[in-house]
Amino acid sequence: MTTWSVLRRAVSGCGKWKRGMSAVGTSSRILGHLQVARMSSANAELLIQKPEFGFLKDELNLEARNYGVFNGKWIGSGQVEESVCPSTNQPIAEIILGSDHDYRQTVSAARDAWKTWVAVPAPQRGEIVRQIGDALRGKRVALGKLVSLEMGKILAEGVGEIQEYIDICDYAVGLSRMFEGKVIPSERPGHMLLEMWNPLGLVGVITAFNFPAAVYGWNSAIAMVCGNAVLWKSAPSTPLIAVAITKIIADVLEKNSLPGSICSLVSGGANIGEAIAKDPQIPLVSFTGSTAVGKKVAKEVCQRFGKQILELGGNNAIVVNKDADLAMAVQSAVFACVGTAGQRCTTTRRLILHQDVYDQVLANLVKAYAQLDGRIGHPLDPNTLIGPMHTPTGVQMFKDAVEAALKAGGKVEYGGKVLDRAGNFVQPTIISGLAHDSELVQRETFAPIVYVLKCASLDEAIAWNNETDQGLSSSLFTGDIGSMFHWIGPLGSDCGIVNVNIPTSGAEIGGAFGGEKHTGGGRESGSDSWKQYMRRSTCTVNYSKALPLAQGITFE
Repeated sequence: MTTWSVLRRAVSGCGKWKRGMSAVGTSSRILGHLQVARMSSANAELLIQKPEFGFLKDELNLEARNYGVFNGKWIGSGQVEESVCPSTNQPIAEIILGSDHDYRQTVSAARDAWKTWVAVPAPQRGEIVRQIGDALRGKRVALGKLVSLEMGKILAEGVGEIQEYIDICDYAVGLSRMFEGKVIPSERPGHMLLEMWNPLGLVGVITAFNFPAAVYGWNSAIAMVCGNAVLWKSAPSTPLIAVAITKIIADVLEKNSLPGSICSLVSGGANIGEAIAKDPQIPLVSFTGSTAVGKKVAKEVCQRFGKQILELGGNNAIVVNKDADLAMAVQSAVFACVGTAGQRCTTTRRLILHQDVYDQVLANLVKAYAQLDGRIGHPLDPNTLIGPMHTPTGVQMFKDAVEAALKAGGKVEYGGKVLDRAGNFVQPTIISGLAHDSELVQRETFAPIVYVLKCASLDEAIAWNNETDQGLSSSLFTGDIGSMFHWIGPLGSDCGIVNVNIPTSGAEIGGAFGGEKHTGGGRESGSDSWKQYMRRSTCTVNYSKALPLAQGITFE
């Protein structure tokens, strides 16, 4: 089997990314246009003005210059920035960011809209979210192309990310009829104990560049059916996808005679994120990003006793035991290590191999990587399997990590180079020879670099898996049922996602997504994550004519 079929199989096995591929047509005109040399943004024509990218205007209603704030109307009084395509470093379109005044105005509008939204019965809120999912479904390919153009992930993943948003809308529709409280026996005659869940109010959602649509979907769809209004701050480098999605949502809300500001947007920089974190009018803040910034957000939210959902870094490991299916392990590692150019929070960054299979797995992985060079390119090219790093800063982090590994005695088994072409392209890289507890291996580098480690036993591999600060995703490849249950048990992996015989990436929406330790402890998407978007009240109802006290206390 070729690496391409291996990787495609891995993609289709890790979510919905294969769906819709045949519907995604990329014209030869686009492919020809993508070969242009890098231009200075001061002189470059915006890509949105090119006929090759007409879907941006025709299907997504974007313009050459877009307002970045929505609070029932589109406004913006901040500075003008360009959204840049990482594949060519050319500007796509311009965005007018929100000012501090715009932020305050938007919070006020969203809080007012919440009073209308919370009065809508939950199943009817679910019906609105269903309509939002259908509206996204109608724009799925166009939105997926925009994700690829603005973020840099390949087209299959871009379309798959929008599908993930659609799926969580479908999930939320069912959830809107299933919120359960409890009826608890009371020790007092004629009394009933009830547990009630009610919405929080306004939820702030701060998303990262690597999943510019899906993470907002996880939060907003669940928060909405729970009865909350939502204020979105997207990543500064991916504003267009936020504008396009917000326009679609606003259209659905307004067609149902509801305030568009139920789902508000403020595009901006760190000042807007800081304002959300400090704002007591926002009882819950969901933040996705780096551990370093997450610590600052957590501090600000905690100082005002707010609630938080933190989805931070992940120094994820695949463990390959001596009894593993090695072909499956290599197949999984290829996608988990290089998918999205190593820019997933669940990307595999450490490959812990049992000493009995170390040489064979490493050799096969190097062979697989060797076939990837010809598939690195623009994400809208259907031949591409690996797109660019999102920013030149990411490229520099990649270079610094490779140089540091070599200085520390590591060996580059494959890759290690920055490609000499327009855009932010690097070679996926395999590095061996570093100690499991070396500073570089212990540090998450958001790039397609995997460190290969040799262990003597499964217990040693588990210890190495657990020794990093973060605890997001982990996976064990084994054919032994005892090892499987040891791995998922109390003395196994300490991560929030603990897989067996699948990659570290590609989580499904039905389960709660999140991690432990420096990953932040938050949970989003499925399972009982909805509880984080609501407040719980214990209610005692006396339906008798007597007034007994609990614990048999008398006060007469």
